[in-house]
Amino acid sequence: MFKNILVPLDGSRLAETAVTPALSLAQTLAAPITLLHIIEKDAPQEVHSNRHLTRGDEAVAYLNALAQTKSDGKVKIETHVHTTEVRDVAASIIQHANEEFKPDLIVMCAHGQTGFRDLVFGNIAQQVLAGGQTPLLLTQPTTEVSSPFHVSRIFVPLDNESIHDKSLFFAQELAAAYKAEIYLLTVIPTIKTLSGEKAAISSMLPVTSRAFLDLQEETAREHLQTHLDEFRHAGYNANAEIGRGDPAEVIAATAARVDADLIILSTHRKTGMNAFWARSVAPNVLRKTHIPLLFVPLKD
Repeated sequence: MFKNILVPLDGSRLAETAVTPALSLAQTLAAPITLLHIIEKDAPQEVHSNRHLTRGDEAVAYLNALAQTKSDGKVKIETHVHTTEVRDVAASIIQHANEEFKPDLIVMCAHGQTGFRDLVFGNIAQQVLAGGQTPLLLTQPTTEVSSPFHVSRIFVPLDNESIHDKSLFFAQELAAAYKAEIYLLTVIPTIKTLSGEKAAISSMLPVTSRAFLDLQEETAREHLQTHLDEFRHAGYNANAEIGRGDPAEVIAATAARVDADLIILSTHRKTGMNAFWARSVAPNVLRKTHIPLLFVPLKD
C-alpha cells in the first residue's frame, strides 16, 4: 500500500508534527520516509513564529538533524532540499512528488495561524489532490507538540456510488496493519440541508423529495450491509451507520462521537474533483474536526 512516504516541511515546529504519524506509518508498513524542503524565493523571515529556512545549507542541516533525532534505526529516513529558489512552493512539491520521488503517500500539517489551514488546504493540498496520483494525509495539531499517532478506529464516509469504495481498500490495509476497527458512514441529506437545484425542487415537490431521500437511505443501508458482511467474513471488526443532515457536519460529529483516529475521504479528479470541492465537503470537514484526514484521489 504505502511503500514510500513524502513529508514536505517548511522548517517550523508546527510542520514537524507531521513527522510523527509518518513515522508510525513507516514503522507499521515498513516504508521509507523522505523529508523535503523547498527554498522559497523572496520568502518571509518567519514561518509560524519560527525562522524561515532560506538557505540551502541551513535547510540541509535542519533536515539531517531532524532525521537523526526522529530515527530509531528501524525506519529509513532520507532528506532532500530543492535549493533552486521557487515562487510557487506548492507546485514544486507536486512536481517532486509526481516526477522524482513518486511517493505512495504525502503527509502534511494542515493547521496553523491566521487562516493557514485554509491556505494550505486550498492551495497545496487541493493541487496535490487535483493531480490525482498521491493520497494525502493531513494532520491537524492544536499545538506545536506532536501527539502520538494511534489508529484504533478508522472512519470511512461513503455514498451510494461504488466509485467511492476505493477508500475501502486503504481502510482494510490500515485496519489489518494496526488491528483497527473500520467504521462506515453514509450521510443522506434532509430536505432542509439540500442546496441549489435540489433545494428548489424540494420546495416545489416536498412529498416526492422526502420519499426520494427515504429511498436513498434504504439503498445506503443495503450498500453498507454488503460491506459489513464482506468485512466481517474476512475477519475485520466493522460497524456502520446512516446519518441524516449536512454531510460535513454529520461526518465530523459522528467521527468525534465514535472516537475515530483517522478519517478516510475519497476525492474526485478533474470535473468530479471540481464538483466535490464546490460542495465544500472536504474543506468543511477539515474545519470541523482535528482528526487526521487521509484523502484518496479517484480517477474518473
